[in-house]
Amino acid sequence: MAIDMQPESDRQPGREPGGREPDAPPPPARPWWRRPAVHTALAGAVIGYLLGHLLGNVIAGQYSQVVNSGQNDYAIVLGYVLGTLGWLAGLGVFSDLLRQMTGRPVHATEEARDASAGLARYFRYSLDHKVVGLQYLVGMIGFFLTGGLLAMAIRTELLSPSYHVFSSATYTAIVGEHGTMMMMMMSSLILGPLGNYLLPLMIGSKRMAFPRIEALSFWLTPAAYIVLLSGLMFGGFPFGWTGYAPLSVQATQGADAYAVAFGIMGISLILLGFNIIVTVICYRAPGMHWGRLPIFVWAMLTTSFLMVLAAPVLVGAMYMLITDRTVQTAFFTDDLGGSSYLWENLFWFFGHPEVYILALPGFGVVSEILPVFCRKPLFGYKVAAAGMVGVTLLSFFVWQHHLFDSGINPDMRPVFMLTTELISIPTGFIFLVAMGTFWKAKIRFTVPMLFALGFYFNFLIGGISGVYLSDVPADTTEHGTFFVMAHFHYTIMGGLIFAFMAGLYYWLPKMMGIRLNQTLGKIHFWTMFVFFNATFLPLFAVGMAGQPRRVYTYARSLETLNDWVSISSFLLGVSILIFVFNFVYSTVIARVHEEGNPWNSRGLEWQVSSPPPPGNFARVPVVLSGPYEYGVKDAPPVADLDPPLGVISNAYAAAAAEGAEV
Repeated sequence: MAIDMQPESDRQPGREPGGREPDAPPPPARPWWRRPAVHTALAGAVIGYLLGHLLGNVIAGQYSQVVNSGQNDYAIVLGYVLGTLGWLAGLGVFSDLLRQMTGRPVHATEEARDASAGLARYFRYSLDHKVVGLQYLVGMIGFFLTGGLLAMAIRTELLSPSYHVFSSATYTAIVGEHGTMMMMMMSSLILGPLGNYLLPLMIGSKRMAFPRIEALSFWLTPAAYIVLLSGLMFGGFPFGWTGYAPLSVQATQGADAYAVAFGIMGISLILLGFNIIVTVICYRAPGMHWGRLPIFVWAMLTTSFLMVLAAPVLVGAMYMLITDRTVQTAFFTDDLGGSSYLWENLFWFFGHPEVYILALPGFGVVSEILPVFCRKPLFGYKVAAAGMVGVTLLSFFVWQHHLFDSGINPDMRPVFMLTTELISIPTGFIFLVAMGTFWKAKIRFTVPMLFALGFYFNFLIGGISGVYLSDVPADTTEHGTFFVMAHFHYTIMGGLIFAFMAGLYYWLPKMMGIRLNQTLGKIHFWTMFVFFNATFLPLFAVGMAGQPRRVYTYARSLETLNDWVSISSFLLGVSILIFVFNFVYSTVIARVHEEGNPWNSRGLEWQVSSPPPPGNFARVPVVLSGPYEYGVKDAPPVADLDPPLGVISNAYAAAAAEGAEV
């Protein structure tokens, strides 16, 4: 049966987006300092934190054990929670809700009425999916650079096994901040900027299903970022990004920042995933059936299911940790009837799907790029989509391989060893689809294509090393060493970051109408590819030699290898600075405009102007063919972008009569 849940207000000029009636007079324009934006959000956050801190002190004063310990977790947690609510209130997140609750009309935002808002709209609570995508883009780059600076501090400390730049406690705090920043904040690295911006364009929609939820999912991320970094003011947290109990229950107040920030980010992931699922299922244009869905959209959809199903477990675990630290529950305290193994199971039930939340979007990006620069259809399109679905399903059956050395029932080890090795099969399907697309292709080695090729090289090494860690005897030997860290960085940084760079060089002309400098882009790729491998490949040997993770001293015999890795990591950081310079130079200084389709792509998103016009399409397009018909004789155009209203109605009616999906 045809699906048409795109509101009529999106297709009728007589109503504003979101169903608002135009007859209600808009409120008078307010001066800039009174308009909800980042500055009012910061003021709200400060006020909320102070109120929460005051309330926490009042509550803590009733408990002698808190007064005697000198550690008031009530004040910190309530400060973070009310500070986050104040941040959102200052942005105007609750304004429309309060208007509806009090029976007042809901007006268009001032940004929507003011076409000359310019850069100011990027500092506001915007309901435009394109603005949200660019907000995510700048935010994710900022989060990544912060995590990278923390990594440089780690490698500086490891230049010598005996001379120390930081104390052991400070080093542990830096390691924890780096890991949490990268794993928590980078979860939305591709879904945030590229997913929000491109997904409606790719499926022929004028917007995301829930614009307010979309905007909220972004503005929660800077709140989580601020909360996480503030943990350093309390000494950080001594348990890495995994938060293992009982350390996380017994730690100082920096652990409160970890728990609250991870909980905020988990809520953001749930909202983002839910919005994408509804948009893909309900907002596809006529003719965009499942067999024509771009492979990037398949990656977004499957990843969103992982978010919606796994992130609630994370949020629940963080809530339980906070109550253990504040109101003296005992979920994770063994001597009070709880279990530290409960934390491990809850965390990794999210934590291993989280690995694929990072990996699947990368596969989607590079799989979308390959046909364009190979100039041939994507080999095994249905196999690639099935592989993504298979990874999504199996990712929920592998979490206990993280517990092989933690006291897991020995009878369960073969089961989870098998499921972990089985997940390499659908992953291999996706990989082989790329190899089939390369076969006899006339490849154009553009910057996006170079990063896509780098992705496959790095992910292959990460995947092969992962097979060893799924085997119980090998994992027992390498668990907790730099071998695991090298494997992890090859799959995540070598995969996700390279895919993100490929997508950015490919889609930035669409998103901003500006093409990054290609010469600087190639310099960026080769320096990043060479020094990435020079950094992480030797760490396999370091790990096999027995060097443990998260320890700031090591055997002197490994100093030469560690110096090599540290110097290579500094040069890897320089390659990232080349990208930052290219990004700033191309978007701010040179501003070489690309208004057309520079890659000659058949993707629906490339069939409109760059950047896309308001509303994306003049009318809801009618999709006529798949996006990968390169080299196919007499292939029809991708879509009719401006069909008469009768044609659109007939397309829906015909699909409904035939029982087809639209």
